[in-house]
Amino acid sequence: MTENAVEQTGDDRIIRETGIDARIALIVQPVLRAIGFRLVRIRLSGQSGLTLQIMAEREDGTMTVQDCEEVSRAVSPALDVDDPIEKAYHLEVSSPGIDRPLVRKSDFGNWIGHIVKMETSVMVADRKRFRGKIAEVDEEGVLIQRDQAAYGEEPTVRVPFEAISEARLILTDDLIRDALSKDNQARKEARKRRGEDEDAPEDEETETED
Repeated sequence: MTENAVEQTGDDRIIRETGIDARIALIVQPVLRAIGFRLVRIRLSGQSGLTLQIMAEREDGTMTVQDCEEVSRAVSPALDVDDPIEKAYHLEVSSPGIDRPLVRKSDFGNWIGHIVKMETSVMVADRKRFRGKIAEVDEEGVLIQRDQAAYGEEPTVRVPFEAISEARLILTDDLIRDALSKDNQARKEARKRRGEDEDAPEDEETETED
């Protein structure tokens, strides 16, 4: 992804949607940015009953149930006006979750030391599927310490960002602990900025019918 592409679309993700999902992303992203959120992923699934999943988060990575509701209220009118989906659908707004998709370069940097499962659009070191710990991240790509290197394979492989088509963290005890710690710290800092001492109980997903 080039710098010009980012400037033109405002989308800094290295993994993006195609087809109808991409059209929806173009509608949703400006709305999200205007209210302080960023898009993680759009996915339209199902045939007889369509579900449109919008996965989003704040810049600090948090996403409460109130945030999901706010996003749902904001994007619904925009989707109604542009009407990119011909059939009736069910709108679902959610957080990325702990075993989250990694869609930005910063996502990989934030989770160094944790296990990722990824696929590439082209062959890299004679493979298109990888699983292992994120060892290093730079501007061009990510160094993966293979989970189980086959005989004759190097223990690490460098995967260029431009080759990655899908990436997701693998749920482990270490990931759960670190994710909860980061989330708690981000929420504390957000409450301090708002001048609050504590906030209400929170969940992570909201759903509406369209």
